[in-house]
Amino acid sequence: MSDRRNEGLWAWRQRENHNHMIALQEKALGPTGEGSIELAFFGGSAFRITTPAGLTLMIDPWRNPPWGNWDWYHYDFPAETVDIALSTHAHFDHDGVHVLSANVILDRLIGTYSFADVKITGIADKHVSDSSHNAYDWAEMTRRLTDTRTTPPDNARSFDNCLILVEVAGLKILHWGDNRPNPPEHVWDAIGAVDIALLPVDGSQHVMSYAQVEEVAARLKAHLVVPHHYGIWDVTMRASTLLPPDEWVNGRPGSLWTESGAVRLDAASVKTHDNVALCFGPHVAFDKAAMLAKGRR
Repeated sequence: MSDRRNEGLWAWRQRENHNHMIALQEKALGPTGEGSIELAFFGGSAFRITTPAGLTLMIDPWRNPPWGNWDWYHYDFPAETVDIALSTHAHFDHDGVHVLSANVILDRLIGTYSFADVKITGIADKHVSDSSHNAYDWAEMTRRLTDTRTTPPDNARSFDNCLILVEVAGLKILHWGDNRPNPPEHVWDAIGAVDIALLPVDGSQHVMSYAQVEEVAARLKAHLVVPHHYGIWDVTMRASTLLPPDEWVNGRPGSLWTESGAVRLDAASVKTHDNVALCFGPHVAFDKAAMLAKGRR
């Protein structure tokens, strides 16, 4: 059996290089530029943001559970090359940064990172530990069936969560990860109002209840609320217990559905909306049919 301490990351195997970062570094850009971004959805809680300067960020790439008894996904995460990889917390459906070819890895960022035309702030808080609103009270099952400490402040590492705030092209984009719905006031103060809130919403109410999602969205004053962490029949397996977000999305006035796995957004158009749901539904930014045909291995 291999010693996990010696496995390390896979960057030494990757044939790509960081020349793109050198080129952006030479331009001495700032995070206040204008233009549009591309927001691309990769299923689970994974989003890729492409800035006007062409910098790419992937947040929360997923992987299947490492213990191998059952899977959440029909295949491995697609092979992607990005400039910056980020993860909100140490759960398998969010922490697959090692599967990417990335120039920079910001795993569970706390503090601020600025480069080219983007500013990224990681705000430390805690993962949801009350899932009593879910049909499968997974947090309670975790406490009963394992020795994992889920309840703050003395929780295990996997029940920490770092909110990721991305500032680019006049927009503030917040990735909630699996954060609890009631962080302390100093966390709300650090976040402030945002333009786009990427919030976990699914029909099983796995992370937050519908009521909690509405409270968080209202507190954030988001123009657009983008669901993630939901079930897609040809991406996530039934073992995940996740369901589509359709009930929640269709129950809100003025909801928007994308026609593909990626959309272009600019500050002027985003700010014409007020707490409107923008949902990718079953669309992702990769070829699902090819992935299914290829299989996991």
